Amino acid sequence: MSHPIQRVCFQLHVKPELIPEYTRRHAAIWPEMAQALKDNGWNNYSLFLRPDGLLIGYFETLSLEAAQAGMGATDVNARWQAEMSEFFVDLEGEPDTGFQQLTEVFHLEDQLGTTTTT
Repeated sequence: MSHPIQRVCFQLHVKPELIPEYTRRHAAIWPEMAQALKDNGWNNYSLFLRPDGLLIGYFETLSLEAAQAGMGATDVNARWQAEMSEFFVDLEGEPDTGFQQLTEVFHLEDQLGTTTTT
């Protein structure tokens, strides 16, 4: 039985004065962090950053809760989140759990799959 892929999109806000350092740190994240993300179901993961600090993240997973719990159980994630938390405005919790999740309102493939031709 296959499980549907959950598409997760979220936003955070990077402090504008810290954008260059935030970008530098993400140019090559720790290899063990990248592997932990993959091992815990953070697939097709991307971050997009606007010049004013608006950060949009996207990933696909079988379960957001399981992906967050899996990362929460790793030492590398605890170290990474401790270093990254200083970069965000009005963050409640750690960056990987304190983000604001956005609601998906459109997905082309879903609509193409239900469209019939006349």
